[in-house]
Amino acid sequence: MAYTYGFCSSPSISFSQRSFNYPIVSQSRAPHLRITQISLQESVSEVTHNLEPPNSNLSPVTDDKKKSYVWVNPKNPKASHFKKKSFESRYTSLTNVAEALNSSVPDEVDVFNILDSNLGSTLSEQDGVIILNNMSNPRSARIVLKYFQEKCKLSRETVLYNVTLKVFRKSKDLDGAEKLFGEMLQRGITPDNVTFSTIIGCARLRSLPNKAVEWFEKMPEFGIQPDNVTYAVMIDCYGRIGNVEMALRLYDRSRTEKWRVDTVTFATIVKIYGSTGNFDGCLTVYEEMKALGVKPNLVFYNTLLDAMGRAKRPWLVKTLHQQILSDGLTPGWATYAALICSYGKARYGDDAMNVYKEVKSKGFELNNVLYNTLLSMCADIGFVDEALEIFEDIKRSTTCQPDSWNYSSLITIFSCCGKVKEAEETLQEMVNAGFEPNIYVLTSLIQCYGKVNRTDDVVNTFDKIMDLGITPDERSCGCLLNVMTQTPKEDLHKLTRCIQKANPKLGDLVTLLVDSNIEDEAFKNEASEILGNIGDDVRKAYCNCLIDLCINLDQLEKACDLLDLGIRVGIYSDIQTKSNTNWSLHLKSLSLGAALTALHIWINDLTKAIEEGEELPPLLGINTGHGKHKYSEKGLAGGVESHLKELSAPFHESSEKVGWFLTTKVAVKSWLEGRRVDAMAVV
Repeated sequence: MAYTYGFCSSPSISFSQRSFNYPIVSQSRAPHLRITQISLQESVSEVTHNLEPPNSNLSPVTDDKKKSYVWVNPKNPKASHFKKKSFESRYTSLTNVAEALNSSVPDEVDVFNILDSNLGSTLSEQDGVIILNNMSNPRSARIVLKYFQEKCKLSRETVLYNVTLKVFRKSKDLDGAEKLFGEMLQRGITPDNVTFSTIIGCARLRSLPNKAVEWFEKMPEFGIQPDNVTYAVMIDCYGRIGNVEMALRLYDRSRTEKWRVDTVTFATIVKIYGSTGNFDGCLTVYEEMKALGVKPNLVFYNTLLDAMGRAKRPWLVKTLHQQILSDGLTPGWATYAALICSYGKARYGDDAMNVYKEVKSKGFELNNVLYNTLLSMCADIGFVDEALEIFEDIKRSTTCQPDSWNYSSLITIFSCCGKVKEAEETLQEMVNAGFEPNIYVLTSLIQCYGKVNRTDDVVNTFDKIMDLGITPDERSCGCLLNVMTQTPKEDLHKLTRCIQKANPKLGDLVTLLVDSNIEDEAFKNEASEILGNIGDDVRKAYCNCLIDLCINLDQLEKACDLLDLGIRVGIYSDIQTKSNTNWSLHLKSLSLGAALTALHIWINDLTKAIEEGEELPPLLGINTGHGKHKYSEKGLAGGVESHLKELSAPFHESSEKVGWFLTTKVAVKSWLEGRRVDAMAVV
């Protein structure tokens, strides 16, 4: 049934009527939350001092109780006598009775005997509140409640029921609490806000937010307006049952009305924002929490770490990790899992491996998800030795064994390194373990054989894919293209046949390219159609490979056409940037062939600018990035540097800006003029 909630400055809430049946069957689940805001106060003075209405005549203890607050000189000879009659002494004796009841058999005869022998005939409603408030045995607590109902004239029986409900909450007995509530109604006792907040707290302790919401939505049926503390608790409950709109509406109201929100609720809001992709909202909650003086606990930090990991903000994850340690908190398994996922997905290899080693040193076990995250990272960044260490750890683990993804990642690593023997041995081990190789594994093998120029094995592996009835996907076709860029020209026809089977249109294009049997305009049209019909995740790889193949085949004009096409369709962007102070070429996202093509076009642009009398900016630079390719000895920077030396270009590696090659306009103008003179001399 749908509910309409009205939130305004004056508290009001309206719910539809719902049926209320007993008994209610309890659900079992391990609790992990503790609610303090909605409990009755541990000190009962505020509850009990004003318990009796005017002109009440509950028991002779009343007069003694009032006298107990008169100060007595401890040096008075009769001080010990007065002390025995004081309220504090009475309170201590009643807490001792509560302890005896907690350890007693929950039998009416035994419980009544303990109460009779300790209380005598002079007892008050206040005595019942004190005893029940200090009890933890819910079965005995119900008998105690019955005792005072029979022995005392009660003026506020709701309070006695509330402290009894508190005992059920302490023991997380939601079923018993619900039955006790039913008894209240049968006796005609009117519940109040504390009654409902205590039952809601019990449901929350049992990790049953749906039950908490159910009880919260019953409050209007009894004319009860929730207080701010109860509203604040419900932010968490609504968030946990997936009612995001209601949870956020209550949270916005808590900001306006300055409710006291606990750490668990803040964590729930962070989880909500994280699940909806509002990662900045997660950080805002964190800042608001600190501004209110609420100290984050480990659960909150773990939730925020998970959100920042999914937001791909590993630098913030590192900051939060340091904050956890600074706060004196000890990271747990969930903390380490969030760190590994974040660093692994962001390819922060060193950080991920440091966390992995710390996890192992503390005796924690990883699961297959975390192992796969680490191995996938190692495959992407070329951590070969680390991957072997992790894989051996998986095999030694008592909680999990290598799965198909573990084997696939390891084969990918060996393939990228060109370690054929290791890749083949791992594949055989995978098959022996009962896992059939899939398209990803076989594609990795194609890459492996291509890297060491074993073209016939590439063809055989591709044929195996076809024989198994596996349809080559876009990635496997991209892998074949990549292998072609590393294959001697005399063997290219073997690979074009494979590509023809996997993607006839792409096969036709590369066949014509290899045979130098296609006009530039027709080539551009065919390439445009192919790049327009493949997935965004592989378009750049396809375009890079086709450009590399053109460079290898000495077809520079076609390479330039492809680069221009890639820019026009959004595959590449911001390759050149120009201002009054500098003119830069950015090559970081390009393959070596595409980078050399972009460099060729840029040099032509510089030459044209000079010929047209344009004033060059004082500084010119080429940005290749500072890292070498993960599986390359040379990397993009090394390849570009070698080509610049071949051209005798006056670009020099910057000592201040890593990954940059810089020169001045004076030097480049002199160099370009020399090239022009040399070209004219040749003619």
